Amino acid sequence: MLPASGMIGEVGTSGLVLGVVAYDDPTSVRFVDAVQAFYRERYGGIDRTPVDPAEFAPPRGLFLVGALPTVGPVCCGGWRRLTAAAIPEADRGVLRPLDAEVKRMWVDPAHRRRGFAVALLDELERTAAAAGCRRTVLETGTRQPEAEALYRRQGYVPMPNFGVHRAEPDSTCFARDLIAAP
Repeated sequence: MLPASGMIGEVGTSGLVLGVVAYDDPTSVRFVDAVQAFYRERYGGIDRTPVDPAEFAPPRGLFLVGALPTVGPVCCGGWRRLTAAAIPEADRGVLRPLDAEVKRMWVDPAHRRRGFAVALLDELERTAAAAGCRRTVLETGTRQPEAEALYRRQGYVPMPNFGVHRAEPDSTCFARDLIAAP
């Protein structure tokens, strides 16, 4: 299941329990591998964005795994705080210090359309705001219309492409301002 020390608790009425898990924990790695396999299927290759597991460790970031008590882990996602020093020259003006970049949002296909992605995204936004981030940003793509639709429904607006995918025509990037947590 999930380590008790990292439990956030049940979200919504779905029975989904979210927990903080290290990005390089075996459960996280299994889901990240599934995300990358999906990208290979849809795009012909993996997401080449450089990722350091330490970026997803509090207080710099957070990685969550969602589980159902009778099933086990069913979804994952994380955010990492961007600092001025971490923003490449080509992305300055597009990305801002105190942006939280959402990465590796994934719901196991057998458990989709049950509100888990929304619950996970809500918690990522809540925790990023509580950590002082002002906006969430993310990259997805035109070959993921389900993801684009989810982000639009949740109030995300298109923004200029950034990162290693900035010049790729299939890439789409989105942003959403966060409300500061009390």
